[in-house]
Amino acid sequence: MAGKAPLERTPYARALARLARRDHSEQEIRRALRRDGFADGLVDETVARLRRERYLDDAGFAARLARSRLVHSGLGRHRVRQELRRKGVRRSVAEAGLQEALGEVSEAPTIDALARRYWKSRDKDEPPQRLRKLWAFLVRRGFPADLVHARLRALWPRWSDALEGLEPVEE
Repeated sequence: MAGKAPLERTPYARALARLARRDHSEQEIRRALRRDGFADGLVDETVARLRRERYLDDAGFAARLARSRLVHSGLGRHRVRQELRRKGVRRSVAEAGLQEALGEVSEAPTIDALARRYWKSRDKDEPPQRLRKLWAFLVRRGFPADLVHARLRALWPRWSDALEGLEPVEE
């Protein structure tokens, strides 16, 4: 086959190799192939083929990544949404995937586990101060402020008045 590039040097083979290592969004594959020096036309053809063959599916990718981050990474919905957007998933697709994952996975157990670990590690602070810092930590991790309030009140009702007046960060 003179004149034909070896299989591993084609954009399709490169994309498959990446997808074999881990799940990727369509935009991540596009960026990687462009970085590898492939022309836009070849990249478009490759992505279309991968979509046809169902190797690329942003809706499925969004739901899988959201589920994984919610369960294993200690991240809340706001941080997961940001990550999906950074990976190039369209807003509507990212939101649908996130909602699918939230239908299967609750953020409450993750908040509780993170809160208990944090609480033990900060035993030098007075409980009201510790609770306020914990609230801020959890909100920064992407959990909704109202859910954080509810979980912290349930875990430490004795000091829940320390949470009064805390406002969520801009989302």
